[in-house]
Amino acid sequence: MKKQRRKRRSSFIRPFSITLLIVVTIGFCALFSFLWIIEPATSKDTSHFQLTRQKIERGGEELTQEDEQEQIDEIMHVNHKYADVLNDPDYMAENNIYAKDANDPAQVSIAFAGDILFDTNYAIMGRVMQSDAGIAEGIAPELMEEMQGADIMVLNNEFPYSDRGTPIPEKQFTFRAKPQTISYLGEMGVDLVSLANNHAYDYGEAALLDTMDLLKEAGITYMGAGRDLQEARRPVYYIINNMKIAFIAATQIERLDNPDTKGATDTSAGVFRCWNGDNLLETVSEAKQKSDFVIVFLHWGTENSETIDWAQEKQAPEVVSAGADLVIGAHPHCLQQISMVDGVPVVYSLGNFWFNSKTVDTGIIKAVIDENGLQSLQFIPCLQSGCRTAIAQGEEKTRILNYMRNLPGSAQMDEEGYIVQK
Repeated sequence: MKKQRRKRRSSFIRPFSITLLIVVTIGFCALFSFLWIIEPATSKDTSHFQLTRQKIERGGEELTQEDEQEQIDEIMHVNHKYADVLNDPDYMAENNIYAKDANDPAQVSIAFAGDILFDTNYAIMGRVMQSDAGIAEGIAPELMEEMQGADIMVLNNEFPYSDRGTPIPEKQFTFRAKPQTISYLGEMGVDLVSLANNHAYDYGEAALLDTMDLLKEAGITYMGAGRDLQEARRPVYYIINNMKIAFIAATQIERLDNPDTKGATDTSAGVFRCWNGDNLLETVSEAKQKSDFVIVFLHWGTENSETIDWAQEKQAPEVVSAGADLVIGAHPHCLQQISMVDGVPVVYSLGNFWFNSKTVDTGIIKAVIDENGLQSLQFIPCLQSGCRTAIAQGEEKTRILNYMRNLPGSAQMDEEGYIVQK
């Protein structure tokens, strides 16, 4: 009898133990699957969270994953109005949306500069190539600090980065920079560049494609060019301080039916052209509906003319009427007036920023915005001389400010370059 009970008990325990072992094993497998497979798949794609400013402040050292996550968490917290967008990386990527943190939780500072050139075949690169200081040899420390200190720094990238392609035949000036010089942008604190100009296509489609790829790899956002028209015309959106700011870039130049600088089409790469401005106005209008503030960066005007031309006069009010809150211009290689058009500031040309060996007046524009719109707009006078650009001081500062004030149609400007908005 005892043997039978023992036999029955053992016949019960053995299957139970095997079943328990199987259940526990399956449980551990499920747990490890979650930790190593499911969890990484659901972690946030951080490619659209720009953290370059913090790297500059820390002397260029790479941020740890903990540092990055802490900053991303802070961005998510501050921008609660756009939490749904920030939690959808696929939507951000599809709609060209980036998230950043600001130096001041109450406002956003945005700085703009004109034309730059990194082509080693031109004089502008002479000092940089002969020095171990790199771009710091060409941009004075106080100016570099001003650029790095902006929450968003924007300039006109007047060339492609590439080792490929051939220069456009019979074009007088063609520019191309070595791919490694793209690091200068990071040193300058640049977040966003415009490729909507008449030199981005100087070495053809291959060099333009290289440029876009290299900028993306370097963490620099671009606007005004693309692999097709849809990409070229789409705005760049920044979510920062609980605001969504749209940037759009387009070029009138060259003003020809068949320009050397090819416009993007439905099937080919190129720049976003606005000589016929319908696409631009439609893009601005759509961006206005999707954002809190719209900035339009235009390549327009007549080279070496301090006077705005008829095409600028025509397009400025059209762009403002479509929804632009601020218009910034480049191309003439010299400063042009800053005007108020239907209550919106239009900076017609910032001229050359760091472009050639000539001594020329230049400057940067610093815009400060908050949830109520544009709070201040300042023109900071600079001087390019001897292949170096610095903030103008003393008599030079006064001279440049007086020059800007006296241009026909200019808005009022105080002694520190602040525009009086009316």
